[in-house]
Amino acid sequence: MSEETNNAAASPAPAPTNAPANAPANQGGDRRGQGNRRGQGGQGGGQGRPPRRDNRNEAAASEFNDKVVHVNRCSKVVKGGRRFNFAALVVAGDGKGRVGVGYGKAKEVPDAIRKGTDRAHRALATYNLRNNTIPHEVIGRADGGVVMLRPAAPGTGLIAGGGVRAVLEVVGLKDVLSKSMGSNNPQAIVKATLDGLSQLRTLAQIKTLRS
Repeated sequence: MSEETNNAAASPAPAPTNAPANAPANQGGDRRGQGNRRGQGGQGGGQGRPPRRDNRNEAAASEFNDKVVHVNRCSKVVKGGRRFNFAALVVAGDGKGRVGVGYGKAKEVPDAIRKGTDRAHRALATYNLRNNTIPHEVIGRADGGVVMLRPAAPGTGLIAGGGVRAVLEVVGLKDVLSKSMGSNNPQAIVKATLDGLSQLRTLAQIKTLRS
């Protein structure tokens, strides 16, 4: 075999003409570089995407005004520790003379409030009002609670607190004088307030009863 043939066999094959002039010699570096480019492309694509759609169901606006009057916690001692239960007293009204009260119990506070709210919505009752106040003075009684309600001049506001104020706000009253003269138990106060509202009569109803 001639020397020219040996030299041709020993010399490396020429690089392809279509390869870029500045391509790196290390193939491993090429693979790492491609991986980096893919990562950069993924980040760029993420920035250009529209915001994610929120699939959570948004609760529809309720026509009722709900107020949590009191949340009671009850604990039970067991072998492994303590177990807590919660009870929520909720009043709900539409601000137009309708109001209801609900009492819900559960192992978590949100569940107790939800149960109380649902029961309050099912227990709505209509009461007789006169514009933003009540027609006449009443005294409501329930269990140990005693609540006095008096009409007030426009602009007086709600002179009440606790459960009495919550009931008067959701029923739609704005000018009322009140005083609690009995038990401080929230349930008793709320029930006494509802008892007082149930005694309200309009002028037309009183004339009908007397005739």
